[in-house]
Amino acid sequence: MKANVGGIDRLLRILVGLGLLALVFILPGPERWWGLVGLVPLLTGLVRFCPVYSLFGLSTCPRHERSA
Repeated sequence: MKANVGGIDRLLRILVGLGLLALVFILPGPERWWGLVGLVPLLTGLVRFCPVYSLFGLSTCPRHERSA
């Protein structure tokens, strides 16, 4: 797995992921579980790899662009 998520993209994914996960504690009833969707951007930001980027050959990681 080559890193394909870099810099600002990574930071935004982590922040959005944490924000969505906060919904688990804020929303009432069964709607709160939609906050678990935040795991996807959080994990892709933490591991610096996005499978969707890989499918389309995209990268926001400067190291990846230099090696190409």
